[in-house]
Amino acid sequence: MTIGFVIGESKPTMVRAQTARPLAVGEYVIIDSTEKKILGLVEKSSVSSAAFADVQNYEEAFESKEIAESNIRDKSYISNIGILGFLDGLKKGTPVLPAIPPIPGTAILTATKEDLGVIFGPNEEVWIKIGKLLRNNTIDAKINLDKIVSRHLGILAMTGMGKSNLVALITKEIAKLKGTVIIFDYHNDYTFLDIPKINVIDAKINPRLLDADALSEVLEIRENANVQQRVLRVALTQTVKESKEFWNKLEREVDIIINSDDKKEKENRNSAYRVKDKIDDAQHRFADILDPDMGYPLSFIKEGRANVINISELSEKQANVALAFYLQELLRDRKESSAAKNRRSKKQRDYKFEWPIFVIVEEAHVFIPKERDTTAKYWAAKIAREGRKFGMGLGIVSQRPRSVDLNVLSQMGSFAIMKIIQEDDQRQIASATESTSRELITQLTSLNVGDAILVGQWVNLPSLVHIEEVKEKKTGSDQSAVSQWASGKKMDGIAVESTQDLIQKDLLLE
Repeated sequence: MTIGFVIGESKPTMVRAQTARPLAVGEYVIIDSTEKKILGLVEKSSVSSAAFADVQNYEEAFESKEIAESNIRDKSYISNIGILGFLDGLKKGTPVLPAIPPIPGTAILTATKEDLGVIFGPNEEVWIKIGKLLRNNTIDAKINLDKIVSRHLGILAMTGMGKSNLVALITKEIAKLKGTVIIFDYHNDYTFLDIPKINVIDAKINPRLLDADALSEVLEIRENANVQQRVLRVALTQTVKESKEFWNKLEREVDIIINSDDKKEKENRNSAYRVKDKIDDAQHRFADILDPDMGYPLSFIKEGRANVINISELSEKQANVALAFYLQELLRDRKESSAAKNRRSKKQRDYKFEWPIFVIVEEAHVFIPKERDTTAKYWAAKIAREGRKFGMGLGIVSQRPRSVDLNVLSQMGSFAIMKIIQEDDQRQIASATESTSRELITQLTSLNVGDAILVGQWVNLPSLVHIEEVKEKKTGSDQSAVSQWASGKKMDGIAVESTQDLIQKDLLLE
């Protein structure tokens, strides 16, 4: 069905169209070129009225309304349509742009389910359904899981727009395929995810596995406390790390520095006392988090499962140390496992992960910040660069894209971008995702909860989709303050009544 025509100047990548009805941003259309049919995506849409063009007051507006209603030529519907490629090629997964722009006057047709179904819903095992096309809910929206493991994924949105729901959905689908997912959960959003094969781990830190700099962060020794850090480096010997009584042995090593007759060590005595206090304090304050007897942390992660590592009980510095340790060990494990499979290594060991893994880092702006270096950022950047060679995919999730390191963000081969209002965030997204047009970026403010723009290698074409809700996700939605206040008032009432009953009984006894 013809719904419009190409007008004005056209390009191999973009045309303007005059249409019979307003087209929705995100709607797909067919440009009926004489060469071949071309698929286009509406990226900008506007409506104007000749009758209302120069309205100055209410009376003129009232009169113009009658004129507009009686004149079928009054309304003008203009759309900017991005050219995605020849339709036949797109159905085969091969996007080819026309060398010659569509000629003005070329018909614009409605895209049918037959046109779009093959492109957005391939019937292959690597493609999983995550929702429907936003402007055509008869078409399934699918994503390629292979591409997010090999080329990484960024999920970006404001708080409450559906990030954790998408993470839960991807996790659920990978678990169905007996794949390994590891979520670093900073806000305890996924520990109650009710899906089969889920493995929830309360993160702990084994201090004997850390170097002195990492242990210094865990003990919360200040960054500029150079002498204290030096004392810890001297005290944390290999003998201490291998000791059955880690903390006692570490304290004894600090005592040696305190009691030393060496002139230089005497000058460091006060700093050594402070380090000892930090060690003692950590044993009491962080007893549930620091466990030198816990063994190898990766041994608690199960292959072929959805693993949620709950780091919500850790401070930001401790969470950074824990995340860095896990990322480093996971990458090392995958490197050695891949080398053994390729018979490039004669080293014999039991590899924890024989098959590819997908790691998701929530609150990426905390651990992979733009303005400063962290250990977790170093290892995340290394995985972003090298992970694809060893079957280790990285997913980063953030509500503040402007605060995420651009070098890491730009390594993400695929993106799900939900509602974003801040212009700084939009600019960062535009810098990281070259395939996203300016027109689509401007639409981010108008998206609703669960709506997303999908771009990159995990989809055949840029698309606006509505992501289906994961019913098994029990937490993460907005809480009702009103209902909780009401519940609190009821409890207060019960408490008052109970207290009054006790008073009455006491009076009777008297």
